[in-house]
Amino acid sequence: MIQKVKKQNVHELVSEEIQKYIEVKGLQEGDKLPSAEELTKLLGVGRSSLREALRYLEAIDIVKVVNGKGIFVNDSESYRYSGKVKIENEKKFLLHILDVRRALEGKAVELAAIRISNEKIEKMRQCLEEYDVCKNRGLDTSAIDYKFHQHIYDAAANPLLHSVYESISELIKRFFAGPFGVKELFDNTYPFHRTLFDGIAKHDVQHALAEFNKMMDIIEETIRHY
Repeated sequence: MIQKVKKQNVHELVSEEIQKYIEVKGLQEGDKLPSAEELTKLLGVGRSSLREALRYLEAIDIVKVVNGKGIFVNDSESYRYSGKVKIENEKKFLLHILDVRRALEGKAVELAAIRISNEKIEKMRQCLEEYDVCKNRGLDTSAIDYKFHQHIYDAAANPLLHSVYESISELIKRFFAGPFGVKELFDNTYPFHRTLFDGIAKHDVQHALAEFNKMMDIIEETIRHY
């Protein structure tokens, strides 16, 4: 059976190349990697892509970035390039990001339930209708799922919160790329988009947060048990 090709962002490719570099060079815990400037030249990438890659590698304990001192190998065993370790690293990374997403998006849900305008309620309603159509036709729902959550940040009407979200949006998108190719993640959280929307539209903060946390709990459980 042909497997769906997984899209990769530049920072994902960069992180893989850094892991390969550590392996090929036989670096051990505490060994120093080339500087950020040297890495951008070696890899032929921009600083932003390198920065995202280093954030990911730090999250899964492969490297440690020490301000003013450099980039160091953090765990001499974790970089072993095997399928099993890659999955475990991905799980660890997603769980770290999920902690951040709970806090950030949870606040967005709270503010959206308080501040959402009738215009934005209608936009979210239309988004859900589009979601329903995709779901009923058996189409990929990842893009419309991501769009729904973006509407929550828009409805929160806090430019700074939205800016913080945008700064890590590439990392959060990992949830909407079907982590590990697990389509069940979208199937299992699908019903809670409607109940979450109902809470926001009715300006019921407690109900909206309860439904949001149910959704996050399902995502966490799915990742942990994969």
